[in-house]
Amino acid sequence: MDRLRAMELFLSISRTMSFSETARLFGLSATVVSRMISAFEDHLGVKLLMRSTRQVVLTEAGHEYARRVDDILGSIADAHQGITAIRSAPRGHIRVHSRTMFGVGVLPPLVADFRQLYPEISVELILSESKADLRREQIDIDFRISPPIEAGVKRRMLFHSQRYLVASPDYVARMPALEAPMDLARQHNLVYALPGDQHVWRVRGPGDDSVQEVVLKPRHVTNNGMVLLEYARIGEGIALLDDYTVARDIERGRLVRLMPDCRVTNSTFEEGMFAIILDTPMIPTKIRLFLDFVADRVAGKSLRFAAYRSPSEHRAEG
Repeated sequence: MDRLRAMELFLSISRTMSFSETARLFGLSATVVSRMISAFEDHLGVKLLMRSTRQVVLTEAGHEYARRVDDILGSIADAHQGITAIRSAPRGHIRVHSRTMFGVGVLPPLVADFRQLYPEISVELILSESKADLRREQIDIDFRISPPIEAGVKRRMLFHSQRYLVASPDYVARMPALEAPMDLARQHNLVYALPGDQHVWRVRGPGDDSVQEVVLKPRHVTNNGMVLLEYARIGEGIALLDDYTVARDIERGRLVRLMPDCRVTNSTFEEGMFAIILDTPMIPTKIRLFLDFVADRVAGKSLRFAAYRSPSEHRAEG
């Protein structure tokens, strides 16, 4: 019995909950996959899956075994990557995940320049508004705006950042005056969608550790920072966005920063940009080179403000 292949098939089924999808992914027939899993269960002496014509369900033993197999196969993959890293000429494929605004505004020109230096390393860039599960999604690097809380990963801080309240000059000219944090509740607010029933901005005044929570009735809600930025630019209201993403708009007069003496957040005051990788004994050369390349160009306050470019600025340079 090819136990390694059986483990790979079982792990795929535990993720897809489908024999036919696993068979397609591995280029096998569903019958072959079913027979291999049955033989594997017999070898282990335990039932891993409950099967019917409609669904596949993991048993309690199956859940535990899937977790262990995930770690085992991940370690094997790390060993292969370590051997690849020894090659004198860096090569290979990197899967990079990033939050949307950093991925759109910062990474494209850096990826292009990196490929000029290392043409044998290809970079696949995946954007979303949530953190990636590096092992399950086979992601090499995840760029996040908050530090990781899960085990088994390493982090590299690129820069600290703040969030700014911003609005267009036209909106500022006609909006009710902002004299205190609670006045924000009377504004047209542009809000990022987070779990929960309420939309809250937390405000900390200058020289004051106390925090006021302002419950909002937003004009617009979205799960995408680029949309919030565009809403703010066209005068739809006040948005709360990372400082480096709005610095050029403020400098050029397209946006106005509001309540500059206050710190404002919709989550935590301790945020920035973190590069997250798996905690392995050896970092593959291709990953280390890309991390160093990005850090050299964005790490620190001045570089992060200079690195961000809107999609229109990218197009103008193209």
